[in-house]
Amino acid sequence: MLARFGTLSFFYFAAIGLFNPYAPLWFQSLGFSTLLIGGISALQSVTRLFAPYAWSWSGDHSGRRTELIRLASFGALVSALALLGVEAALPVALVTLCMFLANSGVVPLYEALLSQHLHTPQGIDTARYGRVRMWGSVGFIVAVTAFGALLEWTGIAIFPTFVACMNLLLLGAALRLPATHTAAVHAEPAPPVLPLLRRPEVAWFFASIFFTVLAHTSLYAFFSLYLVSLGYGKWAVGALWAVSVIVEIVFFWYQGRWFPRLSAHRWLEVVAGLTTLRFVATAAGGAWAPVLLLAQLTHAITFAAHHAACISLVHQLFPGRLRGRGQALYTMLGYGFSGVLGGLGGGWVISHLGFQAVFWAAALCGVAAWACARLASTAAGTLQPKARTNDS
Repeated sequence: MLARFGTLSFFYFAAIGLFNPYAPLWFQSLGFSTLLIGGISALQSVTRLFAPYAWSWSGDHSGRRTELIRLASFGALVSALALLGVEAALPVALVTLCMFLANSGVVPLYEALLSQHLHTPQGIDTARYGRVRMWGSVGFIVAVTAFGALLEWTGIAIFPTFVACMNLLLLGAALRLPATHTAAVHAEPAPPVLPLLRRPEVAWFFASIFFTVLAHTSLYAFFSLYLVSLGYGKWAVGALWAVSVIVEIVFFWYQGRWFPRLSAHRWLEVVAGLTTLRFVATAAGGAWAPVLLLAQLTHAITFAAHHAACISLVHQLFPGRLRGRGQALYTMLGYGFSGVLGGLGGGWVISHLGFQAVFWAAALCGVAAWACARLASTAAGTLQPKARTNDS
């Protein structure tokens, strides 16, 4: 059963690993300006401001999360097929927008469904969750590496065909997920989410997510450009990215051994503290490759452990028919608003103060994230380590 979830995770993140790095190159081959390419790429963050919640609201109210994942995957495939027939700027932008609107529903619905399957009396089974989520990271790094070589050999013009193929595989994986049980379908309305958001431990939890991911936006958007500006070659840039994904995979695989040693709230504090140190090192030590290597190794904690802690707390704070919307809020607040603000604000900071300044700003975001995580821990009263089972 869990292999089916792992397969979906693999193909979803493989599709992202194809589209995000190489779509700008295809746009460039169509003659689009840098400004237009940036605008189309930003559509992904824009759709994350509202689309995940709409999909998850439907999942929580209908109970049919599996069917909605299949619908979202089908919509992404149809949009990807449409890319085969467009080249002008406006049609490309509209088709890309439709694809982002569709695939933005996959992750929150999938996470809620997986969380439901991995539920235990002590909370989510973090060991088994890590073994499933790991395949998403594997899919991403395989796609980035394999399609980089393939596109070098075939040329960028075939890019839309590869996108369609990946989304076809994603739909195939979605069709293999377990169908919704009749008992999961509800006629009565799902409970409202707003009262939960008013609780201090929930509000501070989401604030910590926002600042942690905002800090990492500097990495996702500007780290490669920063390295090139310092004189690093493409091989070095790729190697530093690969290191971060490899340690992320290792953490997910051994998550069942490491994660139970601290409570999820305490993990958020550790993540925020290490995030601060990571970006201080990146800003101050960019000229020294060993410093950057050490900074990239912390990705196991600042991303993988952070994701695990967030999933665990969403599972705990948003039970039952609230879970899908909890996952959507994690996506929206963590990767929607922060992505838009980080991309635009980071670009402004760099244009006025240079690359180093954006990483110093990221370090300050880490400090803010630590303060919010500490307040969330205090409000929840969970400063002590949380006992867990399933250590594997």
